[in-house]
Amino acid sequence: MSKVAFITGGTRGIGKQIAITFAKEGYDIAVNYRTENDDLVNTKAEIEKLNVQCFAVQGDVSDFDSTEKMVKDIIEKFGQIDVLVNNAGITKDMLLMRMKKEDFESVIDVNLVGTFNVTKNTIPYMMKQKSGRIINLSSVVGISGNAGQTNYSASKAGIIGFTKSLAKEVGSRNILVNAVAPGFIQTQMTDVLKDEIKEEISKNIPLKRMGNTSDVANVVKFLASEDSSYITGQVINVDGGMLMWLKWKSVSYVVRSKVYNPHVLMYIPVYKLYFCLVIY
Repeated sequence: MSKVAFITGGTRGIGKQIAITFAKEGYDIAVNYRTENDDLVNTKAEIEKLNVQCFAVQGDVSDFDSTEKMVKDIIEKFGQIDVLVNNAGITKDMLLMRMKKEDFESVIDVNLVGTFNVTKNTIPYMMKQKSGRIINLSSVVGISGNAGQTNYSASKAGIIGFTKSLAKEVGSRNILVNAVAPGFIQTQMTDVLKDEIKEEISKNIPLKRMGNTSDVANVVKFLASEDSSYITGQVINVDGGMLMWLKWKSVSYVVRSKVYNPHVLMYIPVYKLYFCLVIY
């Protein structure tokens, strides 16, 4: 019987690449989506070409009852969930002084509460199996913070605390819980940024390039493999060394001061820095 991987927000960007990477390893795939569109159709078709099953489950991760139904549907379809990847997330960037209350809450609800909801409903099945892997997508800004992203940074920092705490709770049941913190990853959403912005950011990454979705997906694959059987409660940065640089200088400040008008209020709403941005 094939193993089963459940990826939330799995129809585009990093989530899609994770789903395809697991399919190439022979996993049957369950992908969560919110709205049926071409991304879903294309992702499902690409996965099924790899001779594995792809089961698409619609639902809102921020709604507990919706996630409960999603998980039950997957169990009914496959009988098990071996790997859970909490990938679904959104951004609504704005300086705190201009941020609306609902914009803060919605990012927390999807990114952090959504991770809780899906995990809470999946854990009982992994407990019965006495095995499982949970990989949560955080971000380097959950470690360093970033101007204009108090909501996003808080949600991703919360995921790190959630990961470390849950790892301690379920380790005795052979359930491993880890997090991946991507840096500046090239996706459909970063494609809208002007070349000079990308170039300026790349200059300040030790590896001198943006990451690819496969860079993240391969680390997630490793954390789901037997090669990582003695790793739990950890956060792995996939950032080309960016976090080392962020410790002493803000990415947004460098781009703003060297390329564009140095006014913070003008910069952040227009030219967002997409760290691990996944739209589902």
